[in-house]
Amino acid sequence: MMYAMTGSVALKRQLGTEADSMNECYVKTMRPTLVAFAALVALAVAPVATAQTEPTRGYYNVTTFGGSSDGQTMCTEAIHKAIDMAASGGGGTVYFPSGTYLTGPIRLQSHITLFLDAGATIKFSTNFDDYLPMVPSRWEGITVTNFSPLISAYQAQDVAIVGRGTLDGQGQAWWDFLHNLRSNKDMPRSKWQDEFARLNKGIIAEMNYAALNVGFLRPPFIQFYECTNVLVDGVTIRNSPFWNVSPLYCEDVNVHGVSIISPAKSPNTDGINPDSCRNVHISDCLMDVGDDCITIKSGRDADGRRIGKPAENYTIVNCTLLHGHGLSIGSEMSGGVKNIVVDNCILDGTDNGIRIKSTRGRGGVIEDVRISNLVMRNIREEAIVLTTFYRKSDPEPVSDRTPIFRNIHISGITGSGTVTCEVTGLAEMPIENVTFSDIQLTGKTGFTIKDAKGIELHHVTVNTESGPAFTATGADGLVLDDVKTTKPHDGTPVVQLGQVKNVYVHGCVATPGTETFLRMNAASADDVTLGDNNLKLAKTAVEKVAASAAPQPKDGEQ
Repeated sequence: MMYAMTGSVALKRQLGTEADSMNECYVKTMRPTLVAFAALVALAVAPVATAQTEPTRGYYNVTTFGGSSDGQTMCTEAIHKAIDMAASGGGGTVYFPSGTYLTGPIRLQSHITLFLDAGATIKFSTNFDDYLPMVPSRWEGITVTNFSPLISAYQAQDVAIVGRGTLDGQGQAWWDFLHNLRSNKDMPRSKWQDEFARLNKGIIAEMNYAALNVGFLRPPFIQFYECTNVLVDGVTIRNSPFWNVSPLYCEDVNVHGVSIISPAKSPNTDGINPDSCRNVHISDCLMDVGDDCITIKSGRDADGRRIGKPAENYTIVNCTLLHGHGLSIGSEMSGGVKNIVVDNCILDGTDNGIRIKSTRGRGGVIEDVRISNLVMRNIREEAIVLTTFYRKSDPEPVSDRTPIFRNIHISGITGSGTVTCEVTGLAEMPIENVTFSDIQLTGKTGFTIKDAKGIELHHVTVNTESGPAFTATGADGLVLDDVKTTKPHDGTPVVQLGQVKNVYVHGCVATPGTETFLRMNAASADDVTLGDNNLKLAKTAVEKVAASAAPQPKDGEQ
């Protein structure tokens, strides 16, 4: 402030009345900032152990309501007193100064913000009884009544969790109990399993799903249910019992600058899973978890179709995904997924890269998806997968159980994985209208396409350790434009086509060392058109073989 005043005097001497104008502008500009800073200073120095309940400009310090920052005293009652007081005044910010706070579940109300200051940690109780009574929820896409989420709100508006502090779910107790259930089949049923069975008889019988039969479903960390204008910003979230940030049936959701961290082997600790929401923005987040880093979901099977709420209008930008299963859409997508944009993300060391997945029985439509500008390094399994054959199943007539993928566009990808890319549809419902542009992938195996229609590859380079760079069978309307490998293999074609229709291969260049560029099923030869290629460096530009000579999928494989 002294610098600004000194500068103002100097300017006044040089410029006369212009300095007065600049000084007045400076004061007007800084006044809101100074007022906000003064409020925070007042909050910080306010007595923390008195019975005072009046907020400082809308801030409700939990220590003022009896909360202790020693990390051992339960603060659940104090936190809810602060929330109730804020709500009674029309809303406000419940403030956690530096320290450690132990609590049971926190239930927010409309117009309430939880603000965790730097150095503040909220630890959640490991006593499962604290998460009773059980409440309505959705668990892996199925409507249930289950343990309360650690932080929740129901049909609320303008709810937020912000700050530079940490939320610690202390999930180890939940993971250990689940592990004991799985490893000890003779373990007596717990009272929590019995309560779950009592409250969920109908859905258990209908779904016949193993996890429901066991009846110990760990709660998500943050689940806002049917809320609007939701914000999670800046906090670090650790050790969730189950999924971390899982808004359900919400609208206008913003998750920004959040770090989510769980051990690599922690079960089902997905990072951000917006479920049947509308208008979701996820940006500048870091994920290092035990399952999917980010997943888009909309319900499972008949239950998801009955509710019929799609996931729509999502943007995911500028995120870094470390350990975990990468970025997924599905497989619980029975309510539909549409209008999705993913851009400018890094995946480093994830088990998978991009997975868009479903299976027979799910139903639903995934459509109008754009994924662009990703760098994927050290992917342990598939770099890119689009599959409606996520679980092995027998063909069946097309019905509301049949999943549909269409209008998906992927571009600007550089990466490596065990499997470079797989597009696998169903014989009765091919994946349709998918484009891949400006792609460079390296892996053990190449780019495979099966049971798909209207697939286009533009400027795609794939290098493999063995086998063809590109393989297609059961494809109709395939376009291969400037596809190549820089590491051809002896005895292996760059492109292998089985039973295909309406294929156009153009703009391709055979690199030095190419033995055979294109090997095709002779029975499909009339359906393959080549144009404007430069294949002169290949020993054999095009080879036609009998159907029996072309590799075929094994029985039951898709």
